[in-house]
Amino acid sequence: MKLGCVVPGESPAVFGDALRRLAAAATYLYQDSSRFWYDTQPTVTKLAEDRAEQLKHDPDKVAAELDARIRADVKQMGDFSRVHPLPRSGADVPDDLDARLVVLPPEHPYSKESDNAAELLARAILESRGNAPRIYRNTLVFLAADKVRMQDLDEALRNYLAWASIVEEKETLDLSPFQVKQAETQKQAADAAVAARLPETYQWILVPEQKSPPAPIEWHATRLTGADALAVRASKKLKSDELFVTSLGSTILRKHLDDVPLWRGDHVSISQLVEDFARYLYLPRLRDSNVLVEAVRSGLGLLTWSQDSFAYAESFDESAGRYRGLQTAQQVRVDGDNPIGLLVKPEAAQRQLAAETPTNGRKWDNTLTWWNRRRWRDAHGDDETDAGW
Repeated sequence: MKLGCVVPGESPAVFGDALRRLAAAATYLYQDSSRFWYDTQPTVTKLAEDRAEQLKHDPDKVAAELDARIRADVKQMGDFSRVHPLPRSGADVPDDLDARLVVLPPEHPYSKESDNAAELLARAILESRGNAPRIYRNTLVFLAADKVRMQDLDEALRNYLAWASIVEEKETLDLSPFQVKQAETQKQAADAAVAARLPETYQWILVPEQKSPPAPIEWHATRLTGADALAVRASKKLKSDELFVTSLGSTILRKHLDDVPLWRGDHVSISQLVEDFARYLYLPRLRDSNVLVEAVRSGLGLLTWSQDSFAYAESFDESAGRYRGLQTAQQVRVDGDNPIGLLVKPEAAQRQLAAETPTNGRKWDNTLTWWNRRRWRDAHGDDETDAGW
């Protein structure tokens, strides 16, 4: 066929491409590998195209298919404790302490225009949960679809649904065995196209940030790459950009305690710190409270606690002005699910230790003096003259 069309100086590949396009668009032209023929019955390809076109008038069916695919995809949550797929408002996203990914609905896509639909919805979810203001705002990041790529994904979904309906109705349509095989093959290809276009479409991660307590909230949009599950790609990117923390150093925790500051006087409760890191956008975004508790445990065991970390106390006795159960430079068991106890400033801990040590020191000195006198008597007899002693 190509040799019958091509003339000297022309590329045969042009006619091959024309033949493929003709086979895809023609109503009565069939193709099986390198074999082409005409038939009086319309091709299933044309039938699929017609059904895909009709689905433009049934967007709810396309939206339901996309919803199901996204919910199935986000079952792989990466390093997030939870993923909230396709919320319609802030009321659908709970106000909790652990970091979560919010996958925005396709009707709120992202574009580089200011006040785009994705950013407007993300800002609304961040600010409130239903009618109540959101408290733990440093726990949410958002994944949005690209506005341009959304059209390609919609086309792929309609093609898949069209082929799936043909395969389902193969007996009603009285398809030949060859047509059934063709429909099943095309359904698999359309399904693979949707799976490939889903991560290409949901490629924008939106992260709220605040440089300092008085600074305004800024939104940063980062493009994701790769073919992993949506939440897996998002968590990998956020970790590499240090916008999502799964391990916190004790010295870094001490730095935030001093710089913000997060101390409440000379101490702060561990449970209060858990709330602070979940609440304030200028602090690192922690995966969950266990990340903070591990940093606390590490810091309490440092021998250089007075310079690099903090002390621990079970509670503070306000009437006596002292810390109960004060401990330094030793491992302390802190429950990650229900952290109790106080972190104490090194200066305050040292003051209490210095105030309480002298009494114990005099007792120890007296004990040493008694043993030294005993050794003197053993060596020189019972005569303990002032000069000899």
